[in-house]
Amino acid sequence: MTDDAVITIEGLSKRYDGFTAVDDVSLEIKRGEIFGLLGPNGAGKSTIISILCCLLEPTAGRVTIDGFDVEKNTTDIKKIIGVVPQEISLYYTLTARENLAFYAKIYGLSGKAMKDRIETLLDMVGLTDRADDRLEGYSGGMKRRINIAVALLHNPGILFLDEPSTGVDPQSRKRIYDTIRDLNQQGMTVLLTTHQMEDAEKLCHRIAIVDKGKLIALDTLDGLLKMVGETDIIQVTAKEITPEAVDVIQRIENVQKVSVDEDSMTIQLVQGRELLAGIIKALTASGTKVESIQIKEPDLETLFLHLTGTKLRK
Repeated sequence: MTDDAVITIEGLSKRYDGFTAVDDVSLEIKRGEIFGLLGPNGAGKSTIISILCCLLEPTAGRVTIDGFDVEKNTTDIKKIIGVVPQEISLYYTLTARENLAFYAKIYGLSGKAMKDRIETLLDMVGLTDRADDRLEGYSGGMKRRINIAVALLHNPGILFLDEPSTGVDPQSRKRIYDTIRDLNQQGMTVLLTTHQMEDAEKLCHRIAIVDKGKLIALDTLDGLLKMVGETDIIQVTAKEITPEAVDVIQRIENVQKVSVDEDSMTIQLVQGRELLAGIIKALTASGTKVESIQIKEPDLETLFLHLTGTKLRK
């Protein structure tokens, strides 16, 4: 464990009746950073979060949070973490203020301290003007913002968010992003899971890409994109992409990698613009029915395709 690591995961695995949800994952999360677990649904992200929250026991490996072991020191850990689950965990027939008061009492808050904390959090998530409305009239994004406020009632040093932007409107997404950045600037360590590229690109200092339970890459955004290299990405949408078409494209000089996923082909190459006309001609000659073609800069989606051979599934 390095000196600046607040969370250390060593050889973590979780198996259910022969199915491996998390497979020998090791990583460290630095104190004061926003760290993202990026991957498709079913990649193992929520399982990792559940183990960190002491809700699941690992099959193998060791996890420590601020020096506490998740299997031995669950009470200590729960005092220093806040958790925003993927599913909204609120009472819809109560108002936002009533929900916050209910959970505040569970955390042992009362009186003026409770009232002041609730007002601070309502202001933080931008819902002071709707505080006395029942949650049944809230949008999905507003409910998630109150869920974040609940997780912050006891002023934790570490915040876990499982898919924080799922099902939220653009206004709420921006507010959630601003809240996460503000909390981080105040010194809070944030770990979020997401399958949304935007979450990872706009928020995270470092990103761990996970798929099928395995950690397949970990770095800053710039570091991850350098794995693709100084190349162009050509994205082809087409029907009837045959193995012969893939073989023809792979034989073109400067083409580095070709990946096919259902009705799309991603071509990684040098001098993509100069070779574009020849690629279209080769695809058409092979019988591929090209519907659209575009050149794009490498991003996390193309990196995931580069590393796994498949798109980042929703």
